[in-house]
Amino acid sequence: MTHPTPWHRPMLPRPSAERHRTATVLELFFDLCFVTAVAQTAAAFEHELAAGKLGHGVLGYVLVFFAIWWAWMNFTWFASAYDTDDVPYRLLTLLQIAGALVLAAGASKALEEYDFTVITYGYVVMRLAMVSQWLRAAHSDPERRRTCLRYAVGILVAQIGWVARLWLPDDAGLPSFLVLVVAELAVPAWAERAGQTTWHPHHIAERYGLFTLIVLGESITAATGTVRAALDTEVSLGDIAPLAVGGVLTVFAMWWLYFTQSAAGKLNSLGTALRWGYGHYVVYASAAAVAAGLAVEIAHLTGHAHLDRPVVAAAYTVPVALYVAVLRLLHRGSAKFGALDVIWAAGVLAVLAVTFTPSPVLATGCVMSVLVAAVVTVTHRAGRPAGA
Repeated sequence: MTHPTPWHRPMLPRPSAERHRTATVLELFFDLCFVTAVAQTAAAFEHELAAGKLGHGVLGYVLVFFAIWWAWMNFTWFASAYDTDDVPYRLLTLLQIAGALVLAAGASKALEEYDFTVITYGYVVMRLAMVSQWLRAAHSDPERRRTCLRYAVGILVAQIGWVARLWLPDDAGLPSFLVLVVAELAVPAWAERAGQTTWHPHHIAERYGLFTLIVLGESITAATGTVRAALDTEVSLGDIAPLAVGGVLTVFAMWWLYFTQSAAGKLNSLGTALRWGYGHYVVYASAAAVAAGLAVEIAHLTGHAHLDRPVVAAAYTVPVALYVAVLRLLHRGSAKFGALDVIWAAGVLAVLAVTFTPSPVLATGCVMSVLVAAVVTVTHRAGRPAGA
């Protein structure tokens, strides 16, 4: 039996040890809409790389992806502590989704032309909705009112900065962007020191895992479309097959490595939570970049990529290596250096080494498959979780 959505509930904190705390349908809808921005950004990144604009494309991708990841992350941690699922909460969340769609619409222009006007407006809409949510929480949760107000004030000041940045001269664009990024990143650490919010470790771990699934799924979808487009040209199936097989093996291995490790038990302090949350910027950005790297490989095969062969290969292997390296660092915590660290490090180096092989995508898929087999074998023999 379904229950009607309440018009209004006090925004009281949810217990951090609440049983059966899982992602809601609204959170899943939020993620699916956000991945639109991820897809648009990855596609624009691929276009810049194929056009030979390597430095320009990488910098633009790093900057644009920050806006997507940071807005997603802030909502995720807030919802873990204060999801009331009443009408105002739903409306403000839908407003954030609308902002994400505006951001997605401006992603290509921001990345290709460094015109951040549209993306800034979309981002500010999302963040101002979060200010409203934090003010609701401050009103209903006296014990953590100071924390909630710090969040609200910090986010609001940062948004004023983002809007003001649009009127700065072009040569101040990048420095001002970096200053505002530091300000945004500092807000949670500053706010939580006034009293930690009641985020749920298992819920957070699930939310990050689900978004990883969606990003990897988007990579598969983008790669499939690219391969199909290539087959419509004069390229033969035999030429495309190594790229398709290697790409599928790589993404399958990325999925396996992520979910062989348990994160919930390690999210036991503010420090580990910040490291986990911030580190996923690289996890998500590199996962999305893998699809762009594969598209560049296919563009090179069809004669549409204006890059040297090693650079084309690196566009695929470097994101995979970054994904593996950061994933291991996030999961190992303070454990002593051991055999698993050697295996993961060897996997990273092997992925980078295959950059200089004749078929780097297929070789990467094989290396990643061997890495998964080695991790599973060693952890099974040791009788411990894969992330230990």
